[in-house]
Amino acid sequence: MTDREEKKDVYAEALTLHRTYHGKLAVQATVPLNTREDLGRAYTPGVAAVCRELERDPSLAYTYTIKGNTVAVVTDGSAVLGFGNIGGTAAIPVMEGKAALFKRFAGIDAFPICFAEQSDDIVKQIRNLAPVFGGINLEDIAAPRCFEIEEELQDLNIPVMHDDQHGTAIVVLAALKNACTATGKKVEDLRIVVIGAGAAGFAITRLLRCIGYESRVCQPIRELLVCDREGIIHRNRPGLYSNKYKFIIGEETNPAGRTGSIADALNGADVCIGVSGPGVVTGEMIRSMNSDPIVFAMANPVPEILPDEAVRAGAAVVGTGRSDFPNQINNVLVFPGFFRGALDARAARVTDEMKLAAATALASMVRHPSLDRILPSVLNRGVARAVADAVRKAAIASGVALIVTEEKVKRGGT
Repeated sequence: MTDREEKKDVYAEALTLHRTYHGKLAVQATVPLNTREDLGRAYTPGVAAVCRELERDPSLAYTYTIKGNTVAVVTDGSAVLGFGNIGGTAAIPVMEGKAALFKRFAGIDAFPICFAEQSDDIVKQIRNLAPVFGGINLEDIAAPRCFEIEEELQDLNIPVMHDDQHGTAIVVLAALKNACTATGKKVEDLRIVVIGAGAAGFAITRLLRCIGYESRVCQPIRELLVCDREGIIHRNRPGLYSNKYKFIIGEETNPAGRTGSIADALNGADVCIGVSGPGVVTGEMIRSMNSDPIVFAMANPVPEILPDEAVRAGAAVVGTGRSDFPNQINNVLVFPGFFRGALDARAARVTDEMKLAAATALASMVRHPSLDRILPSVLNRGVARAVADAVRKAAIASGVALIVTEEKVKRGGT
């Protein structure tokens, strides 16, 4: 069977699955509703007592309602997978899938919220939805709007995270830690090139700069360059001031002011992290890198360079976003456990310390990293528990945990 035939079979099977089950989610009551007494307690008149309690103290929603174990998976459909702007309705299957993964791996009740319009009112709309949710997972929203939305929602007193940014950054950092172990490289000696300055590229870059938190050093990485379609981003590049987020990249990376193309950036580099598009990296570029380079080519479904070509060019470790190649670098290793830990701590927001803790916990799930195994399987349920525990502790340590109770921890299974 050819790769094309296999994909056709997967697509046909997916259509049949979704048609048969009418999606992947359902709502299930957690209390008995078999007698008049059951109805009286669960609904009217008994529910009035609960409403009065919440009116008196809104924080009791975590005690009396689903809020403490519920996440909204929110999108406007503007940047869905590899399809781009396909709109809210077409995005429903992806958000449903994400919600199913939340439940499967972390016991979290998540629900897809797909907006019909891509309007400036999205922040207000999310605010109006927030009372019922303990966390907001922003998903598949195009840059730069995704940055602005996340920033404007940080005062909700619940964790709000754009997973395409931070989930990707966390799993990349975990993979990088183990790739260094497998190749004998040291993080502080690395010359790293990030290709792509969108949501994922921006978050990866900023989290890589945070590595020094662990050793109380500002930036241990030897060199960090970021490239977009125009080449290496540097602080003196014309027009940089028109994009706030690329301006930040220009200020926080490339202190030597290097200029040039992607090929120029990769010459002499140790690590290539691609979050851009298909085929932008060539074998010649890989050959120009330092010995035993690490290549994460994560564009989906077609990576920046195919693994076989990268290995032939000398790459020691190659990771992609795909499940049909070794070293899959996938957000599902992060977001269920991350939100589990944040909910268990009742974190008011997401901190860099929580992200770093998640990356360290994820990396530790591979006891003996090798060139073709730098991350655990996405089906390993122990991953979510380890990440959740690390995130919960980091939230407490960084002062953003509002309430931590053993009951909540036990309910989440972490």
